[in-house]
Amino acid sequence: MAHTTPRAAGPHDGRRSAAAARRRLREKEILAATRALFDERGVRDAQIEDIARAVGTNRAIIYRHFSGKEELFALTLVGYLDELRERLEKVGAGLDDPRDRLAAQVAAFVDFGVEFPAFVDCAQTIMRRPGPELLEEISESALFRLGRGISSCLALVSATLDDGVARGDFRIADTTLLANHMYASGLGALQLARIGMIVKEAAPGIPMITPVSAEEVKKYLIATSLALANLPT
Repeated sequence: MAHTTPRAAGPHDGRRSAAAARRRLREKEILAATRALFDERGVRDAQIEDIARAVGTNRAIIYRHFSGKEELFALTLVGYLDELRERLEKVGAGLDDPRDRLAAQVAAFVDFGVEFPAFVDCAQTIMRRPGPELLEEISESALFRLGRGISSCLALVSATLDDGVARGDFRIADTTLLANHMYASGLGALQLARIGMIVKEAAPGIPMITPVSAEEVKKYLIATSLALANLPT
């Protein structure tokens, strides 16, 4: 049998590794600058030029690292989702009762959205785009990272629902679908918490605006999530 000698790393390999490391560092800097602008100004007011200025570069360099604004925003959303997952893990730890755990996870989701309104805007911006459009504007690797970020959060909620079904506390056929529904509808409800008001009819044809607090929205989402988890199968 012929033996082959492993090829020793040459200077070109070292240069490629160094270049890759610099590229990863610059990407992290750009994402950090984007996140900072999101938290400071909101998604709509964050411009590529402002992001480039924050990292001491120009618009062309930004587009050298990201396929476009949508990909930059999608990967910034991944950072939010990673933090949300950590919070969901933390609040769920040690809670054996699935009902208590689900309530804690929903409350943590609302608190996170209230603390970081740009997370809600960014997530809704991505969700409004049809899948084929996202595939055209975002690289497969970025879309994979985004999907992993969302699914890692949803998996924690699905696990709670699965535990509840196994114990007889919940009666839901598709826990994955419910977890996805809770995520999507929760993002919408968080808009109510942000604007702090709801609309109702004071008299036929007469609209009236009344205040609503983030705490009220939180209680409503917890109650609806528990109710949905007990729908007859």
